[in-house]
Amino acid sequence: MSSITTSPAGNTVTTPAERTGAHTDEAAALIGGARERIDTLDDRIIGLVQERMAVSAVIQEARITSGGRRVNLSRETAVLSHYRDALGKPGTALAMTLLELCRGRV
Repeated sequence: MSSITTSPAGNTVTTPAERTGAHTDEAAALIGGARERIDTLDDRIIGLVQERMAVSAVIQEARITSGGRRVNLSRETAVLSHYRDALGKPGTALAMTLLELCRGRV
């Protein structure tokens, strides 16, 4: 029995198992629900990153307006350490990406 069907409009429709790579409908349902949760988490993470970027811009503006530099390297080092301590080596890469996103917006 083929798991690919055709809709009345002639479009190919795949089963949940095929969309998820699972071998059973039960696993496909679990994966589908978990993916929805991940999508929701990703949306929240993106929103938080955008909020972080906005706050960083305020800080940079204040620092530059007061005669300081746009970037505070000791603060960036602390952020890198915080992420590394919490998430291991990949945390450092994540922190670098965040710092890069937040630099130079002013």
